[in-house]
Amino acid sequence: MRVSVPRLREIEPSTIDPSAIRRRTVAVIGYGSQGRSHALNLRDSGLRTIIGLPSGRASAVTARADGFDVREIPEATRHADVLMLATPDVPMPEIYAEQIAPELRPGQTVLFAHGMTVAFGLIQPAPEIGVGLVAPKGPGPQLRSEYLAGRGLACLVAEHQPGAEGNALDLALGYAWGIGGARRLVLQTTFADEAETDMFGEQAVLCGGLPALVQAGFRTLVDAGYPPELAYFECLHEVKLIADLMIERGIAGMRDRISDTAEWGGYAAGDRLITEATRTEMRKILDEIRNGSFVAGLRSEAQAGYAHRTAYRERDAQDTSEAIGRVMRPKLLGS
Repeated sequence: MRVSVPRLREIEPSTIDPSAIRRRTVAVIGYGSQGRSHALNLRDSGLRTIIGLPSGRASAVTARADGFDVREIPEATRHADVLMLATPDVPMPEIYAEQIAPELRPGQTVLFAHGMTVAFGLIQPAPEIGVGLVAPKGPGPQLRSEYLAGRGLACLVAEHQPGAEGNALDLALGYAWGIGGARRLVLQTTFADEAETDMFGEQAVLCGGLPALVQAGFRTLVDAGYPPELAYFECLHEVKLIADLMIERGIAGMRDRISDTAEWGGYAAGDRLITEATRTEMRKILDEIRNGSFVAGLRSEAQAGYAHRTAYRERDAQDTSEAIGRVMRPKLLGS
């Protein structure tokens, strides 16, 4: 089911009432990069928080060392009023079906940090279960460091179904308050929009497009006879400088801060690199995400033991840019 929200709706922090979630016990299922930061922030915000994990996991040892009550996932499900599923996307449907769904009761609410499994029908909670989304826009360690600094990460929230008590959205907003999102920005969206835009941004720009562009630029310079150290500087190391400027000032503001040579060269080259053929491929990537082809392929890859992913990792590890990077990074970053 795809709920229609015409546009993102900004939630005023003053309208978020955390009292509903304060009266409930929250179980964070998973204690990795996201789960640990969620749980620590929730506890520091005064919410009763437990952890659901298999007892043999190393992360269970970490959670207990952090002072949490750690329970097996079925027991944590029975004990909690609100659950946050912070496990990886691929095993999540099986974890839900085998360890969570049999223990759920009407009136409980299940929250997700990413909309994929619900948006593509891999998890379909019963109608009496509230289903909400709370997606911080940043990695787990940053969620924690921003909270400790008195700030927060922007959060996307959504309600897939209100549940028996009709309050899944209110609980999602309270949860966003608990992890610090209300200190920054809370926007209401839908599961489908969050999942599809998140995966497209990862694939076409951040984790697919950008690394491929960096590697192609690096190889072009090295193949033309330039020292790999210079290629590393110009094609990889300075990415952060430009990214920071774009985040702080926007693309136009970034161009205003760079040299005339860089600005004019960027205009001239950008249109040659990002052509209509590139945009056509981007549209294909988006179509594959929206029609479920990508998710089906991801699950097939997982079932096959990630053989293709392993090959990609080996290829990247052998790239010349990685070899020179291992030499340059300690010198450039002081590590």
